[in-house]
Parts: sequence; C-alpha cells; structure tokens
Amino acid sequence: MTEPEQQSTRFERGTDGPKVIVVGVDGSQSALRAAAYAAGLARRQNALLAIVYVQPVLPAGSALGAPVADATGEIAENLIEELRKNSERNKGIWDLRWEFHTFRGDPYNGLVTAADELTADAVVVGASESAGHRIIGSVAVRLVKSGRWPVTVVP
Repeated sequence: MTEPEQQSTRFERGTDGPKVIVVGVDGSQSALRAAAYAAGLARRQNALLAIVYVQPVLPAGSALGAPVADATGEIAENLIEELRKNSERNKGIWDLRWEFHTFRGDPYNGLVTAADELTADAVVVGASESAGHRIIGSVAVRLVKSGRWPVTVVP
C-alpha cells in the first residue's frame, strides 16, 4: 500500500462533530432545559459550550432610564452565578468547557451574531413559552428557517 492509500484508510478519532455549541438562555424553564441538553451534548462531543444571554434593547422612548438595563444585567449576573454553582458542583464528575457571553439586541439577531462571532457548529434554544410567537414566529423557528447552522429546539 502506498503512503496516500494508507492515509485515506486511517481512522481519525474524536475529530467529527461540533466544536462550538451555542445555547441561548434567558432564565425561562425552557431555556434552562435547552442549556442542560446543550451541556450534555457538548460534554459528549468534547465541544465548547457557549452560553449566550441576549440583553434586550428597548427603544429610547420606552426605556425611560436605568431600571430596565439594571434588570437585564441582574438576569445575566444570576445566570452566571447559577452556572458557576452547577459547574463547581459537577467538578470532577463531568468534564465540560463553557463560556458565558452577553450580547445586546433582540434575541434572534443576538443569537445570530453570537453564533457567527463564536463560529458555532450548532445552536440550541428552548421552545418559546409566549403565545404571541404563534403569530409572529419564535426565535427558534426563525433560526431554523435561516438554515445557517443545525438548530435543536428543546421543549
């Protein structure tokens, strides 16, 4: 067998599958289930789990000051604290590489920006819990329709 033939038949272990998995979180139960699912997937694939919280930006006329920004910042801080606690609790049991990122904007565009900037191989989101999304479309449906990454929607 020649050298090129040997290389083409060689099995390459551990190089297939996603390297970066982006999961969108917002504190909802659906998003937390999506994060748990994505963490298991990232652990099994030895991928980096990029946990993304998109801070909503309200129009200047409706924001009327800092309370909204403070509330969304507080959500991000609470999410990070919960992630750190869970990570510490599972240290030595589960090997998981993760990062937390905050983006500003609407959830769809924030997740698209995050997935692009982090060179995501897959995106995981929770199913919408809002009745209004049946009319205008949920973030998950919009991500699936964009067709840019494999998207998993966790109920």
